[in-house]
Amino acid sequence: MADVRPALDAELQQLLPPESYDLRPTSKGPRSLFGEILDWMLAPLLLLWPMSIAVTYLVAQSIANAPFDRSLENSVQAIAQQIKTVDGAISLTLPMSARQILRADENDTIYFQVVGQRGELIAGDKDLPLPIDGDPLHAGVVTYRDSRIAGNEVRIAATLIMHTSTNGSHPILVQVAETLEKRSQLANEIIKGVILPQFIILPIVVVLVWFGLSRGLAPLNALQNRIRNRKSDDISPIEERAAPQEIMPLISSFNDVLYQLEDSVQSQKRFIADAAHQLKTPLAGLRMQAELAQRESSPEELQRSLEQIADSSTRATRLVQQLLSLARMENTNKLSEKILIDLSQAAVDATKNWLPAAWEKNIDLGCQTHDRSNKIYGNPVMLKELFHNLLDNAIKYTPPNGVVTVDVRHANQPGLMIIEVKDTGPGIPPEERQRVLERFYRVLGSDVEGSGLGLAIVKEIATQHGGKLEILENVYQENPLKYGTCMRIYLPTGTP
Repeated sequence: MADVRPALDAELQQLLPPESYDLRPTSKGPRSLFGEILDWMLAPLLLLWPMSIAVTYLVAQSIANAPFDRSLENSVQAIAQQIKTVDGAISLTLPMSARQILRADENDTIYFQVVGQRGELIAGDKDLPLPIDGDPLHAGVVTYRDSRIAGNEVRIAATLIMHTSTNGSHPILVQVAETLEKRSQLANEIIKGVILPQFIILPIVVVLVWFGLSRGLAPLNALQNRIRNRKSDDISPIEERAAPQEIMPLISSFNDVLYQLEDSVQSQKRFIADAAHQLKTPLAGLRMQAELAQRESSPEELQRSLEQIADSSTRATRLVQQLLSLARMENTNKLSEKILIDLSQAAVDATKNWLPAAWEKNIDLGCQTHDRSNKIYGNPVMLKELFHNLLDNAIKYTPPNGVVTVDVRHANQPGLMIIEVKDTGPGIPPEERQRVLERFYRVLGSDVEGSGLGLAIVKEIATQHGGKLEILENVYQENPLKYGTCMRIYLPTGTP
């Protein structure tokens, strides 16, 4: 018997973690389930990690800007409070506290500027850029913008104050700018505090994912080992309850294959045993007849012995043919060739082939096909074998001067055909009708030679076509008190 483990191993290999997993793509065979899950878990993680860094950087910059923007706002308000009018002119006198606020620290440079209504510089740095037309400015409201001074990026806080003089109220622009060194340092510190732990956590996450997948797929690995450790002739079903719920349908499918394989193996064993048993008797008879023929000195007796040898070899040949037909039918799971067949024409052709045998026994052999189209989808070789065995049995068991009739017609049920082969033979007792469908079974008391395989082959062919075989009584038309046999086969018309 063939080893069933390679086929099962090939299927389960796709569900089990390999001995060593390589993240590089490969074209050598299918990917494992372990690798697929690992890819789908780690790929989003590695994709989201740089996105997380970018978002963290933006958030850190926003956090770093907030306190320094408030400091700039305080500086703007402190300068605005020191603007006064002296002798009709606007002037700015900064006390020591205000100067300390504007004093440059060790990291950043601070600029300030006070500009009058006509754009004249009242105090401060003239290089500080003025707001452009699109920048919104409102009296008493501090606004922020980014710009550059002498090639350095700066953050500018600006506001308008209304100054009242003898000439009325006039807007005065007050601006304070600061370079971004302290802001960058704070943002970098925040990023370091967030990102550095991720460099430690990420490898730990990868290891935990790997460990979790290995533990989760351990039952599959154990299942694979159990299958690999099986003996080559062990085709018993796999225990489904020991497998994870997710692969129970797969195990169930494997078990279906094992059941079919077991049926096939048993069928082969049965065929070999039956063939050996059935061929032993005719072969032994042939040997005995040949030995007797060698001892005969009379030409007449030698001729009779040779005729007996020829008859025995014919019966043995017929037995071998039927054994092979039965084995072929039983090992066909589905019709290998399904074509549209005219069942009436097939019945007529089969009847013509058996006319010489019927004439030898003076049997009235006829065929009724009616006028309707009797076409079905089926295997022509199998259906020819079906008619052959039915007519062989009917003619063999019908006494001389009897009647055998083949009838092909539509059943009352749509999509169903009926084949009937009726004879005027001795009939089959009701208690024997199921047993005669078994292989090598023959009704006791019958003087007709046969192998007991004909009806078994007919039944198997009908089953392969989705039909069934029934054995009924055939009432003699001339004598209603006598009964023959009616073999009735139901066959669906089928689809292409």
